[in-house]
Amino acid sequence: MSASVYGRGLVGLIRQGCHEIPEVMGGLVLAGMAIGIAGVGLYRYEKKDGDNRRYKMHYVIMRSDDPRAARVHKD
Repeated sequence: MSASVYGRGLVGLIRQGCHEIPEVMGGLVLAGMAIGIAGVGLYRYEKKDGDNRRYKMHYVIMRSDDPRAARVHKD
């Protein structure tokens, strides 16, 4: 059995994939970046309290001195 031109292990597999199927490997890179960007976006969305759906589904009364009242949207 001859030695692989691309090397052994995961790095060799990635090198061989980039040589033989560059479109698929490029698509995997773009998909990984999209998942990362979506994850960061969802984290920031939830960090800023999202869209307060729990207040839109039912009638809720809050006092003006309640700290949660500032986060409720005026939609």
